[in-house]
Amino acid sequence: QVQLQESGPGLVKPSQPLALSCTVSGVSLTTSYYVWSWIRQPPGKGMEWMGAIAYDGSTYYSPSLKNHTSISRDTSKNHFSLQLRSVTPEDTAVYYCAGGLGSPADYDMDYWGRGTLVTVSS
Repeated sequence: QVQLQESGPGLVKPSQPLALSCTVSGVSLTTSYYVWSWIRQPPGKGMEWMGAIAYDGSTYYSPSLKNHTSISRDTSKNHFSLQLRSVTPEDTAVYYCAGGLGSPADYDMDYWGRGTLVTVSS
């Protein structure tokens, strides 16, 4: 059974960095053709694909967030991470990690975490 679990701070101050982690169990991050994504949903808005890291370590980013976002992985711990360099209140959202066999920017992923709410506020 594949499971994903997000972890990270629930509250971040503006201009501070944000780091979230997604621990994956039941499948290796390096399993061929799997893609692992970060997707967020601001309050009252739709889902926004942020970026992904593929089984081979290739990374993909939303053009609008490319200069703001970094995705990495630790294969020894089977987790992948999202870093935002400097957050603003507009980064307040529920952050989801997701994965499966598909395209990097695909919303129709096989597996999803429950999501973690991140609030940016002073």
